Amino acid sequence: MELPKELVAASATPLVLSILARDESYGYAILAEVKELSGGALAWTDGMLYPILHRLEEQKLIKSLWREGDTGRRRKYYRITEAGRKALRGQQEQWTMVNAVLQQAWGSR
Repeated sequence: MELPKELVAASATPLVLSILARDESYGYAILAEVKELSGGALAWTDGMLYPILHRLEEQKLIKSLWREGDTGRRRKYYRITEAGRKALRGQQEQWTMVNAVLQQAWGSR
């Protein structure tokens, strides 16, 4: 099933923040985790992820730092900030409310 781009875009911020709330990560690993979490339904590209990461960094919801990865290659790692954790809690409340309303609407048929 292909999701509409509007739904993918709307879910991108809470998804990235949720991944980074678990542990810091780098671009390719975030892409792989999104794909795994969605069972392959969300196969983001670099061109979609990096603008999101840059926007979240500009908003001070995440921070980045360059360091050497496990393979010895330098990678840009991202981690969530306290402001990002607060924003994630707000996103979780909003998505939970939307989900509850949809579940009621679908159950009332």
